[in-house]
Amino acid sequence: MSKSDYPITAAIRFLRQHHIPFQPHLYPYVEHGGTAHSASCLGVPEHQVIKTIVLQNEQKKGMIVLMHGDKHISTRNLARTLSMKHIEPAEPKQANKWTGFLVGGTSPFGTKTALPVYVEKTIWDLDKIYINGGKRGFLVSIHPQDLRVLKPQDVEVATDI
Repeated sequence: MSKSDYPITAAIRFLRQHHIPFQPHLYPYVEHGGTAHSASCLGVPEHQVIKTIVLQNEQKKGMIVLMHGDKHISTRNLARTLSMKHIEPAEPKQANKWTGFLVGGTSPFGTKTALPVYVEKTIWDLDKIYINGGKRGFLVSIHPQDLRVLKPQDVEVATDI
């Protein structure tokens, strides 16, 4: 895929600026299709498709959690881990304000506001991950170690779907 064949988003500019090699992957976006749809379109295990979830704590402070596509986040365990009272998903409008991305196209790279990033610990064990490139229907494949540029904190908060 040539450089002109995929969108140049804030996430792509961030990856380029930090010299992170990536492979672009476009697929037909389906509303509420989630990681099962994108994994199916790309022919990859859903476990390797990483969701970028924008959450907020009781003080309405935002955070990003990166989670396997085939898992959920236990917000109760996350709150416990981070010594917070309550964590819940951010409203789509607020998530867009913090990140500059639409829900379904949220990338942890190139966000408008620097939010703390938490990574499910087992993501590091994968050879390659597929993560949003900053637009609906657009993933990039990278090595998990490249997430280190975000200075994430490891967490163990995955639950089965």
